[in-house]
Amino acid sequence: MQPITSRDTPFFKRLVKLGKSARQRKISNQTLLDGMHLIQSYYDAELDAPTSLIISESAIKSSEITHFLESITSKQSTTKIILSDTLFHQVSPVKTPTGILALISIPKIKIHVSTKNAFCVMLEAIQDPGNLGSILRSAAAAGVNDAYLSIDCNDVWSPKTLRAAMGAHFLLRIHEHSNLLTIAQQFQGKIITTSLQTKKSLYQTSLTGPVIFIFGNEGTGLSADISMVASELVTIPMPGKTESLNVAVAAAICLFERVRQVNKSAM
Repeated sequence: MQPITSRDTPFFKRLVKLGKSARQRKISNQTLLDGMHLIQSYYDAELDAPTSLIISESAIKSSEITHFLESITSKQSTTKIILSDTLFHQVSPVKTPTGILALISIPKIKIHVSTKNAFCVMLEAIQDPGNLGSILRSAAAAGVNDAYLSIDCNDVWSPKTLRAAMGAHFLLRIHEHSNLLTIAQQFQGKIITTSLQTKKSLYQTSLTGPVIFIFGNEGTGLSADISMVASELVTIPMPGKTESLNVAVAAAICLFERVRQVNKSAM
C-alpha cells in the first residue's frame, strides 16, 4: 500500500476536487464511493475494477475492511492508498468517515429506447441530491430498466446522491443529459405523470404494459413541453389535508403500484 501524508500531493488534491466539484467529476469522468456498502455494491455489479482504493490509517485496523481487502487481492489494477486520518477527513464527503473510499470511472451507458417490457423513469430538473438518490433507489428496487435524466438535474454522481441511492447506480442504466422529449416520442407505451389537475386515480390506471413515469422539479413540477408528452395524468389519492407529496415519495408510490399490478397479473 502506498502511504500519502502530505496535502500537497497531486493525487490528494485531485481527490478533494472530485468530492466537491461536479465539473471536475465530469472532466475526469470519475467519482468517489464512500463506505463499504457502496463499494461492495459496485464490486457486486461486476463493473471495471476501481482505479484506487483509499483507506485511512485507523481503518487498517478494521476487520471488515481488512477482510474486504484480502478478498480482492487478485484485482491487481486497483492501487491501494493509505491516507492519514487528517487527510482522509478532508477527502471524505461525510462527517463521520467509514475509513474507505473507492475512486471509480463513471460507467458509460449507450442510450437506447426499448419497448418490450420496458419500465423506465424520466426525471426533469430534480435538484435535491437526496430526492434524486431516493428516486433511483426506489426505481432499482421496483425493477426499473432505465432512468433518463434531463440536463438540469442535480449531478447524479455526486457523493450525496450516491449515498442516498445506496448502490442503485449500479443496478440501473442511468442516462444523463437526456433529451426527454426525444425519448418520449420514441417510446411506444404509456407515459404517465402525476398531476393535481386530474381526478383519475393512479390505482385506476393499468400499468402492466411498457410504462415510463415522468417526475419533475420539486417546486415547479414538469415543464409545459414535457407535460404535453404524457399520455396519462394520474393523481395519488390523499385523504388528508396535505396539498402534495415529496417527489421521491410520490415516485415510490407510483413505481410500486406498477409492481403490485404486474405481480397480480402474473398470478
